[in-house]
Formats: sequence, structure tokens, C-alpha cells
Amino acid sequence: MRTLTRYYFFQIPGWLLAVVLLAVLHSWLGLPAWVALTVLGVVVVKDVVCYPFLRKAYRLEASGAAQLVGLRGVARDSLDPAGYVHVRGELWRAHTESGAAAIPAGAEVKVVRGRRMTLTVARD
Repeated sequence: MRTLTRYYFFQIPGWLLAVVLLAVLHSWLGLPAWVALTVLGVVVVKDVVCYPFLRKAYRLEASGAAQLVGLRGVARDSLDPAGYVHVRGELWRAHTESGAAAIPAGAEVKVVRGRRMTLTVARD
């Protein structure tokens, strides 16, 4: 889902609450309809104007092992097919792609995939 779509989906409950509140004020206190619509318009315009400043908070980012895809590291152990690698100063559990040759300790590797806390690596 795009960031903009996610942002507006999160705004909908606030807009609905404003509509209900303004409807109650209109029926119980006689708030003129033009005032209620103006206030609702201001609330919506406020959300549109704030989007560029809040966009980063609504963006989905890769986390854990997935954020390491494409980075390079060094095999600490022989990966035949599993072992440990150093990537960005951290020690990660890793394995080679199925059918790939063993990777000796000290060889440079590239992270191909990340799932949970395990990396899939290939010789670089």
C-alpha cells in the first residue's frame, strides 16, 4: 500500500468523528450548516497540508534481516550450508542458497535475502 493511501486511511476516523460532532452541534445547538461544513473543510485541509511533514512516519520500512539485502559481509565460519557472517559490524546466522557451493571462512559474501533473523548469502 502506498504511503499516501496509508496516511489518508488513518485520517478517515478523525474526519468521521468531526462529522458526527458537527452534526450533533448542528442539531442540538443550532450551529449553522455553513459553519459546520467550513470547520470540516478546515480539518480536511489541515490533514492535506500536514502530509508532507508526516509522510516519513507512515512509510513502511524493512526491518531486521530484510534491511540488509544487498549489503556485503565476510563469512566468519565455513558456510556449508550454514554458519555465521559479519555484516555491518554484526554477527548474523546465514546459509547459502540451495544448491550453491560451500563458502569458506573469510570469503566476502553478499546478502541475497533476509528472513526473520537469518540471512541467505552468496559468494561475492
